Amino acid sequence: MRSNPVTVEVPAKINLALGVSPLGADNFHELVTVFHAVSLFDTVTAKPGSNGVTLTIEGEGAKRLPVDDSNLAVKAAKLLAQHHGVKPKVQLHIDKRIPVSGGMAGGSADAAGALIACDKLWETNTSRKDFEALAAQLGSDVTFSLHGGTALGSGRGQLITSVITTGEYHWVIALAAGGLSTSKVYSEFDRLQAALPVEPLSVPTQLLLALRAGDSQEVGAVLSNDLEPVAVRLMPSLGKTLQVGLDLGALGAMVSGSGPTCVFLARSKDHAINLAASLSGAGVCRSVRIASGPAVTRVLDV
Repeated sequence: MRSNPVTVEVPAKINLALGVSPLGADNFHELVTVFHAVSLFDTVTAKPGSNGVTLTIEGEGAKRLPVDDSNLAVKAAKLLAQHHGVKPKVQLHIDKRIPVSGGMAGGSADAAGALIACDKLWETNTSRKDFEALAAQLGSDVTFSLHGGTALGSGRGQLITSVITTGEYHWVIALAAGGLSTSKVYSEFDRLQAALPVEPLSVPTQLLLALRAGDSQEVGAVLSNDLEPVAVRLMPSLGKTLQVGLDLGALGAMVSGSGPTCVFLARSKDHAINLAASLSGAGVCRSVRIASGPAVTRVLDV
């Protein structure tokens, strides 16, 4: 085991496209999605411990998060230790900047960060294949969070294929006043889908071509999220937020994942700054963040 701490920086994600199938017989939804990591980062630090896995958290929303075995980062550390047959002795610390319960996979990012940091600390040299298998056991977004960038996700989101992107994309992220339960969003989605014919999921080819070409205008035009109508139905204020952002000149707007965070694609960094200021002044969200993508997961201390 190393004696020095290891710190890993893990980005938030947004889904540039999210197709969701009806609930299957296994009680899971099949997904086709395009993950895109953006430059809002949590940092996960692992240092030697003597009493199992302990966790401390600071930063935005930290008081709302558990630090016991129900935390995904703790589960990740214990799963890695079990996989390698080592004793799970580590002190984990998370500095949170990814919004909590915002549909941006902050918990999955922390789990991915814990896997990487503990692997470096314990010198267990986990292979990429094993990392991804462990991540898939923890949650559908964790596999993507191991790497970041932009990727096509399928299955439950855990089957990842890298996507070629050109250029940098600038985003304004509007945080909502109040939360929105992911389970409630999916339950309402299931209720509404029950009355509709089943449509097969398809790869968002137009979006992939636009990303490859670096065409921000086209990317903004083809953003999509099957859960957005449900999120807006449950929290109507999101519809106003989205419309105001479009009226202010965003190239595209959508609810991130199951919400309630809304994201807006800007033409440039300067446009993102102006758009963020205007959204904040319009009073349609709790606060705003500016980020760019694609961002990647990286080890800061080795």
